[in-house]
Amino acid sequence: MPKKTYQLEIFSDPNLLPEVEEFLENISLEINLDKSRINNLLLSVNEAISNAMLHGNRSDINKKVRISVDIDEKTLSISIKDEGEGFDPERIPDPTSPENIFKDSGRGLYIMRTCIDDMQYIFHEDGTELVLIINLR
Repeated sequence: MPKKTYQLEIFSDPNLLPEVEEFLENISLEINLDKSRINNLLLSVNEAISNAMLHGNRSDINKKVRISVDIDEKTLSISIKDEGEGFDPERIPDPTSPENIFKDSGRGLYIMRTCIDDMQYIFHEDGTELVLIINLR
């Protein structure tokens, strides 16, 4: 399979999440991704985009989130880039610690790590990029 790339750019408006879901679902069906993998992918990407909108872009509806999907023979990589200042992922509290179990937030990164095969952060001067990777083979 030759490498394929798909791109989508949205404003930081949570009402646009269904558009992203449809975009990813169509790509997933095109490559015959297993239904359970599609569900994990959609859950992870929704978390990532929500974080990009809320934390990265500080809910500024004029700032954008850029989604890029790269597919090759072995992997499906989804890049989500915001226009924020970045953060230190190591400073995010562990949601499985007893003191954090009943908190209303803070589980997004944990959910993503459990639903996908790999996750990488790339910090740019003009925003933070999160790359979610699913092994296809």
